[in-house]
Amino acid sequence: MQSGAALGIDLGGTKIEALLLSPQGRELWRCRVPTPAGDYGATVDAVAGLVVQARVEAGGAVTVGVGTPGSLTPQGLMKNANSLCLNGKPLQMDLATTLGQPVRIANDANCLALSEATDGAGGGASVVFAVILGTGTGAGIAIRGQVLGGPNALAGEWGHNPLPWAVPGEDPVFDCYCGQRGCNETLLSGPGLAREHQWMGGAPATAEAIASAAVAGDAVCAATLTRYSSRLARALAAVINLLDPDVIVLAGGLSKVGMLYEQVPRLWGRWVFSGGHQDHVRTRLAPSLHGDASGVRGAAWLWRDAEAAG
Repeated sequence: MQSGAALGIDLGGTKIEALLLSPQGRELWRCRVPTPAGDYGATVDAVAGLVVQARVEAGGAVTVGVGTPGSLTPQGLMKNANSLCLNGKPLQMDLATTLGQPVRIANDANCLALSEATDGAGGGASVVFAVILGTGTGAGIAIRGQVLGGPNALAGEWGHNPLPWAVPGEDPVFDCYCGQRGCNETLLSGPGLAREHQWMGGAPATAEAIASAAVAGDAVCAATLTRYSSRLARALAAVINLLDPDVIVLAGGLSKVGMLYEQVPRLWGRWVFSGGHQDHVRTRLAPSLHGDASGVRGAAWLWRDAEAAG
C-alpha cells in the first residue's frame, strides 16, 4: 500500500475504531474492537494491536493520532475522559513507549473540527466551530485548518457555559455533572432534550424517539423540538458573537434532525449582534460531511495539523 499513511484511533467508552487514510484522504483500512471496560493496561494493548495491524495494511510505518473524550493536562496526564480508567494516566507516553513511535492525542470534538475543516463541511473555511450533539455537547474550534487548543486545553468547551438569554419558566435549570447548574449540556445534549421533554409533561422517551415522533406529527414532541431549536439558536448565537465562525458543523445523534438546519439559522439572528440586520448573519450551519467517521478521520489528520503549526 501507499507510504505516508495516517492512522486515526477513536478511543470511545464502548469501542475503539481505527481508520487508515492515504495522504489524499482515501480510506485504506478500517477496524473496530471493543474497549476493555475499566482496564487501562488492556486498553493500551488494544490500541497498540490496532496500530500493528495498520502497519501491516500500510506496508510500513504510519503516523498515529488518537481522539478521546478526555484531554491531556500540561503534565501529560489524561483528564475528563468518560472511560474513567484513563484519567490520571500518561496515555500518550505509554502508547509512544509501547509502539516505539510518537503519538498525538486530542479531544474528540477537536478531532471533529479538524476533520470537517480539512475535507468536510468546513473545508477551506477560515474558522470552523464543530459541535457534537450526542450524549454530551462537546465542541472544537479549527482556525485555518488547525485545532485551537489553549493553555488549559479548554478551547471549545461550549457545553459547560450557561444557556444564554434564558427564558424564566421555560428554560429549566438542571444540575450538571461538572458541578455547575444550567449548562448548555443539560438541555442541548440528547439526554438533556429527553429530560426537558419529560419535565414539560411528555412521556419518557429518548431524544431519537422524540425527533422521530415529531416528524410523524406528534404535537407534544414537535413542541419539544421547537423549544430545543430556540435554545440551540441562542447558544450558537453566543458563539457567533464571540468567535464569528464561517461554518458551524453539527455532529452526533441530534445532528440528524433535519429541521434544525432551517429553524436555528432563522432564529439566531435575534441574538447575534448584527445591528438589527437579523437576516444578514453569514455563518453557515451544516451537518458534518463525514458523519460518524469524522472524529476518527480528524484523529488521523492530527499529524498534518502538527506539521502545519510548525
